[in-house]
Amino acid sequence: MANNKENKIKESKSSSKFTFWVIGLVAVCILAFIFLNNQSKQQGKVKTNEIDYSNQPFLGKESAPVSIIEFGDYKCPNCKNFSEQVVPIIKDALVDTGKAKLYFMNDSFINVDSIRSAKFAESVFQELGNESFWKFHDRLFAKQPEDPAAEKKDVFTENFLIDTLKEVASDTEVEKAVKNFQAEKSDDAWQKDMDYAEKLGVTGTPTIFVNGKLFTGKSIDDLTKMVEKAAKGKKNE
Repeated sequence: MANNKENKIKESKSSSKFTFWVIGLVAVCILAFIFLNNQSKQQGKVKTNEIDYSNQPFLGKESAPVSIIEFGDYKCPNCKNFSEQVVPIIKDALVDTGKAKLYFMNDSFINVDSIRSAKFAESVFQELGNESFWKFHDRLFAKQPEDPAAEKKDVFTENFLIDTLKEVASDTEVEKAVKNFQAEKSDDAWQKDMDYAEKLGVTGTPTIFVNGKLFTGKSIDDLTKMVEKAAKGKKNE
């Protein structure tokens, strides 16, 4: 199954019809790629102004007219795949072209590691800023254990997270982020994400929203069309 998934990803890179909802599901994250059935009833119910994007990490230009949200979990294998294989394509097609911003919000549902790593990442964002957050974010997914059984194990310990941050930040910066985390200053930001995940009916990760509406397409073309439609809607407001 793993080989089939890799082949699909390689093939998709050369196609404008890149299908990024890959059928290669792992354990508890199986909901991530069948969310179409679980969440279709939510589509169209959420308006853009019902989401507060302030103080959220994002990729792209602040002036971009459309906001894409990925709800993810740092322990989710499908989120790792999405981060490494799909986000670069979204970045090239929509973010770098100025069409959209890509936000990351937490839906920490797998185990205590999910919560701990999400809160730590929020501390990195609060203390070190957007650029450092994304460096840490990418490193954390890159270091996700390949063993599916590790999903339920306590792997992302505080020491592990500190060591990971040291790979992309100075000792002084690390100290600032750790103090923030240990003082639980990032808890509210994490809870804000979790509240939105519940409000929007997120049932698995990764789940994508475009200007507050659930993305139910299957290809980068589908996402591009939804972004373009959302941009036209903003102009007509």
